[in-house]
Amino acid sequence: MENYTKYKLKSSDELTSVLSGRDNLFVIACNKCFKEFETVDEPDCGEFLKFAAEQGKTVTGSAKFDFLCNKMHTERKLQDLLPEGTENVVVISCGLGIQTVADLAGKPVIAASNTLNYRGHHGMALTKKSCDACAQCYLNVTGGVCPIVDCSKSLVNGQCGGAKNGKCEVDPNKDCAWEKIYQRLAKQGRLEEFLNQPVQVRDYSKVNFKVINDYVKSIREDRLNGYYGGVHPSEHKEFSEHIDLKKFPDPKTVVISMSQHLGAPANPIVEAGDTVKVGQKIGEAAGFISAPVHSSVSGTVVAVEPRMHGTRGSEVMAVVIESDGKNTLHESVQPHKALDELTPDEIIEIVKEAGIVGMGGAGFPTCVKLKPAKPVDTILLNGCECEPYLTADHKVLLEFADDIIFGLKAILKTTGAEKGIIVIEDNKQDAIELMQEKVADIGNMEVFVARTKYPQGAEKTLIKRVMGRKVPSGGLPADVGVIVDNISTVKAISDAIQKGMPLIERVATVTGEKIKNPGNFIIKIGTSVKELIDYCGGFTDDDVLVKMGGPMMGFPLNTLEVPMMKGSNGIIAIDTDETKEQPCIKCGRCVDVCPMELSPLYFVKYAKEENWQGMKDMNIMDCVECRCCQYICSSKIPIINSIKAGKNAVRGMK
Repeated sequence: MENYTKYKLKSSDELTSVLSGRDNLFVIACNKCFKEFETVDEPDCGEFLKFAAEQGKTVTGSAKFDFLCNKMHTERKLQDLLPEGTENVVVISCGLGIQTVADLAGKPVIAASNTLNYRGHHGMALTKKSCDACAQCYLNVTGGVCPIVDCSKSLVNGQCGGAKNGKCEVDPNKDCAWEKIYQRLAKQGRLEEFLNQPVQVRDYSKVNFKVINDYVKSIREDRLNGYYGGVHPSEHKEFSEHIDLKKFPDPKTVVISMSQHLGAPANPIVEAGDTVKVGQKIGEAAGFISAPVHSSVSGTVVAVEPRMHGTRGSEVMAVVIESDGKNTLHESVQPHKALDELTPDEIIEIVKEAGIVGMGGAGFPTCVKLKPAKPVDTILLNGCECEPYLTADHKVLLEFADDIIFGLKAILKTTGAEKGIIVIEDNKQDAIELMQEKVADIGNMEVFVARTKYPQGAEKTLIKRVMGRKVPSGGLPADVGVIVDNISTVKAISDAIQKGMPLIERVATVTGEKIKNPGNFIIKIGTSVKELIDYCGGFTDDDVLVKMGGPMMGFPLNTLEVPMMKGSNGIIAIDTDETKEQPCIKCGRCVDVCPMELSPLYFVKYAKEENWQGMKDMNIMDCVECRCCQYICSSKIPIINSIKAGKNAVRGMK
């Protein structure tokens, strides 16, 4: 692979001129992007340090960054980085990196490198900025703002005089670069130095700077939108969002896995030949992080044996029940006391015995979540359903609004939290209006409308988006006073309290461009995926990829002979992915979209080297496996496979 790097160190004569009269330097160098991802450090930083020493300059320190132009990451790394006594910051990178540091460092920035003449984009592949490749660098003169790229007219000799209210007359959506230059240099106390340059500039001081300042702030807020990263995949909700929810026909046979949740699988407590009823416990929780399992039909147990699991791709113990078609309720299915009469411990016990687990993610036992180790003040209900295609939670919001309110009241009482917030993305306007109406007269509940963005529904990103709180690395939502529950989970809590019904069914979507008749259904746990597909008319053709869950975090199915589980929010049938993996080009797109602010490209590299300690040091356990990195990857690398391998290895480290 050809390395087409973006900058080179200035010549000795240029550096001598640039450093004249300046000392106490801190050096920041960018590891070049868009190149073969190698282990060797770039030589430019070492060359400059050697030159500075020869010139008798004092260097207060140095640092090397990946993707220096990534403002979020660079800003975090720069905190408390500059030692006391630093007077100037020397930056060795392309123009975007130099401008980024100039905007953040708070000290005069010296550009020690020149941008090279090349075709393509600078720095982060997602940036809209490109360089006209002047092969000269004015950034020392202009405080890190490029008069070539940032000026619509590419003026290097000062303002044209055509700016109006801080905006360019050529492109009214663009800030006047020369006003930014003037403002920045004035702040650094370098304006007089600038005005004495041979480059001619005009004084813009009579122009109202507030317009441009407000515009810049609004653009940054819009980019982050509550949390860093994320992507905007095509939603594809149109296949099923207009289809009413209906009950799926009762299956003749159900295969109920004992592994329905995160943690230890349940232990089966029935045998072949036993008669069971709806809601009867057939699997006992096997530990603290575990949950019981119940029969979704009445009938006869025909087998207790390993069966294929939808998300694990292997066999796990399951109870196979042949339905008698009567749906006879078990005697234990009885409504509990009124919510006002129940104590928090009683509610937790009801939730525990009902086998309720998180129904939007890994399936963490809800009873454990409702008794956090730290006090919480807010409950967030996740109604985002940010995965493309899926519309199950949308239908739950519309059809079971009162149950959601009841379940939220139960959680608030159990945890002692002061407020409940129902979070819904803005692509579900009917659900937003309905829930706003439902909570209008409830003082401790509200609806939060979030701009659609994936992975909004991930716990940590949801907390950052709504509460502005950041869960610490390795921490839990309770560490910042929050509990997050899925909409369907809360509906299940309502069923358990008001009806005495354990978690035996759920709402799921069967959809995708390859499904003949998509739909939203109330489905009994243990129903075969093949039955669902057949009921919906089958596939449109044979070239199809089937996933349990959404296209981003869902699990590919090699066989349709797997059962629906408590966490199965949908089955999608979509086009197969024919792309082929290419070598990493170090474009940095995965870094730009990772909502956990990680560097996924290193996980692939370290997995190949079996450098598990390196993965641990780069906080791989904070990864939520949202697949944003894999979705955006220019080289189509299956990054998630490396991440899963790394997590397993780190868990096994002593």
